[in-house]
Amino acid sequence: MTITRRGFLSASAAFAAVPVLGATAAPLPREADIVVIGAGAAGIAAARRVMAANRKVVVVEAASQIGGRCMTDSTTFDVPFDRGARWMHNPDTNPMIRLARSAGLDVSPAPSGQKMRIGRRNARAGETEEFLAALVRANRAIDEAARGKLDTSCGSVLPKDLGDWAGAAEFVLGASFAGKDLKELSAIDKARAQDRNAPIACRQGLGTLIAKLGEQAPVVLSTPASRIVWSNRDVSVETPGGKIAARAAIITVSTNVLTSGAIKFAPDIPKRTLDAASKLGLGSYDHIVLQLPGNPLGLSRDDILIEQSNSTRTALMFANIGGSSLCSIDVGGSFGRDLSEQGEKAMAAFAKEWITKLFGSEVAANVQKTAVTRWNASPYVMGAMSAASPGGQLSRRVLTEPIGNMFLAGEATHETLWGTVDGAWESGERAADAALRKIGALKDEPAEVPRPSTKRRRAPRP
Repeated sequence: MTITRRGFLSASAAFAAVPVLGATAAPLPREADIVVIGAGAAGIAAARRVMAANRKVVVVEAASQIGGRCMTDSTTFDVPFDRGARWMHNPDTNPMIRLARSAGLDVSPAPSGQKMRIGRRNARAGETEEFLAALVRANRAIDEAARGKLDTSCGSVLPKDLGDWAGAAEFVLGASFAGKDLKELSAIDKARAQDRNAPIACRQGLGTLIAKLGEQAPVVLSTPASRIVWSNRDVSVETPGGKIAARAAIITVSTNVLTSGAIKFAPDIPKRTLDAASKLGLGSYDHIVLQLPGNPLGLSRDDILIEQSNSTRTALMFANIGGSSLCSIDVGGSFGRDLSEQGEKAMAAFAKEWITKLFGSEVAANVQKTAVTRWNASPYVMGAMSAASPGGQLSRRVLTEPIGNMFLAGEATHETLWGTVDGAWESGERAADAALRKIGALKDEPAEVPRPSTKRRRAPRP
């Protein structure tokens, strides 16, 4: 069956309205129309798109659960928390929000509370204004640099007189935003990033959402793809459970996994593709979650707290998550990467040291339990979100180019929503559309041919 884009979108909408059923637990299929590598947001979005077109799809996932970098932990504490991504954005256009509600999950705007801390006190109104002014000036400098002919690092164009707020501004714009220090971040990539100032939270967790949306898809877990043989006609995906023959493949692994050689390709994928992926390496971003019963910090639900700092050896606190006793100390960039390499004990020790500096030692003594993420050490991810190095922003478009009958997807392939679940989801749908077109299952409707005019044209004047 071949359907037009209009019919396909109607089918997608109807499919989205189907109640979520139990996950498929069938053995590894030996053939499919399209095979999807990875069951994160991009992979699940792609699989749903292919299913809506009534084509056979199989998703192979190396990890033991659906979600990728969206992972909700419901066992460590008495409430769920996201070990990876925790926000969605663009409530007016993001299809995931509608899908979440149709799946019976609770979705709502995140509270806008934000506090600045200077030592053991909250910043005064005037001091907060100074911080916001420093952010505006730094952002303006980056935007101006992005309009130049040559790309440069964000760090190289920062105003030199940001004063006491320099470290906090660098952390918020770099490590907290992209997982990389500003000196490692492309000014063009930063300037082209779509606005993300309207975060949307899912009370049950983003990992729970992706797992829900993937329940109807034929996902085979704990099945890493080891080798992909490809051409302009078909693909063959080799896994520990056997081979899958397909007409096309959608590959949603991270840029770090793609360049690591964990998946072999025959023939090799183009150097142009690998070079592009290497310029979009993953940054570092981790959560150090502390259980603090009784709200000893005196913060509100879902408060964001940032400290005045003269360096990027700092953090961001997401306090009283969802009204619980959990507080996440988020670290990123080069400092976060170094801390992660030291292990979980060092990370927990830093978090307690950090809150002691801001609230006193008696608060740290109230920590009941801790949990730590180390995404850089995850073999199937190898980092947090993609961030272009100077000169690398155009690499995102390169990753959208088909490679024979293979199509890449994932947040790194989105030019403006990179680093977000929204961007990953959109990229999966885009790659699925491209793959379906390639195998003849989706065709754009022909443009209306204008009817010839019945009016007689005047002869041109001499």
